[in-house]
Amino acid sequence: MNRIFAAFLLIAFATGAGRELSGTPGVMMAMSKAVIDASRAAVELALGLVGVMAFFLGLMKIAEQGGLLTATARLIAPLMRRLFPEVPPQHPAMGAMIMNFSANLLGLGNAATPFGIRAMQELDRLNPHPGTATNAMVRFLAINTSGLALLPTGVIALRAAAGSSDPAAILPTTLFATTCATLVAVFLTPLLARFFPAPRIAPAAMPEPTQADEEAALPPLPRWAGWTAAIAFLALIVASVRHGQIVSAWIVPTLIVGFLVYGLARGVAVYESFVDGAKDGFQVALRIIPYLVAILAATALLRASGALPFFVSLLAPITGPLGLPAEVLPMALLRPLSGSGAFALLADLLKDPNVGPDSYAGWLASTLQGSTETTFYVLAVYFGAVGIKKMRHAIAAGLAADLAGVAAAVFICSWLYPGAA
Repeated sequence: MNRIFAAFLLIAFATGAGRELSGTPGVMMAMSKAVIDASRAAVELALGLVGVMAFFLGLMKIAEQGGLLTATARLIAPLMRRLFPEVPPQHPAMGAMIMNFSANLLGLGNAATPFGIRAMQELDRLNPHPGTATNAMVRFLAINTSGLALLPTGVIALRAAAGSSDPAAILPTTLFATTCATLVAVFLTPLLARFFPAPRIAPAAMPEPTQADEEAALPPLPRWAGWTAAIAFLALIVASVRHGQIVSAWIVPTLIVGFLVYGLARGVAVYESFVDGAKDGFQVALRIIPYLVAILAATALLRASGALPFFVSLLAPITGPLGLPAEVLPMALLRPLSGSGAFALLADLLKDPNVGPDSYAGWLASTLQGSTETTFYVLAVYFGAVGIKKMRHAIAAGLAADLAGVAAAVFICSWLYPGAA
């Protein structure tokens, strides 16, 4: 990450200085303004996350003390055990990761972040080398950066606002692209781990087992319970696809009431537990500010200096014949760096009368936005929450998943909508 961060800044400065000296005035001034605005936006973003994080981490505390996370982890223990063999099957990290994956699958981005941070905190408790990412951490983040979305509600709403005749028609292309990206993330991370081994240092003393860890000795739930949960989740997905706007409006309130009722039924002091968990939201938000400032400032400098448009002009003649037109290429390059920037580009593209939401470029851009994630933002927030500085193969795995998502989106859109290309 040190080299990537330095490369971003040096490339931005070299590009901006070259343009300024070659007769394009105002570039360096624009870069100065961009880095200040981005730094301010990073702090505002972190503070804006405080309330959301505090609320959902409070709910997570109720679920944890009521045993919901452990019970949820036991439901799909076979799958999670294969994905994360380093994590005890009923460890609290398993339940938190499941909640994070579920929130991402249903397009609940605001809810997914607190669950993901909690999962990372629990995984860090198992980390024998503090400050260095474990294999489980990298795999968890790679799956997150692959998109992992079944219902991209934000993109569907944007397409509807742009006048699309069928806003939700991107669901099959999004599902295909995000599935391919996730599979690449799952299978590639153990291969990359061989080239980025953990440091050979004396491991730190492991913490004493807690009550949550002792629950790991509980026997697995019967198979019928797992099948029932799987069928219920698939039914929710089908309902979301058919009645996306109606179902998505019910998900968060139902989640809140479900956690509350479960906690009360288990005898949990729900108010005290909620407040206890919510306190972590403030601490986490403050902890991730420096990481957000670094990533957002570097991205802003790349855009303001003209480096990103320059790369687009170089790549467009190559990617165009492959199915990735010049109109969509800037969004594909910006998506791993800035989610808000990519979303703004998508909004402009869909509103452009020469493109529109139902053209091939509109389909492809919508699919990309709905099936990929902001890799560097996810790394900054999740690793920053637990002080991880040595990321090992996390960046390589995340960018590989992004590339797979882009390639899959181009393939499926070209195949399903050849007449619009």
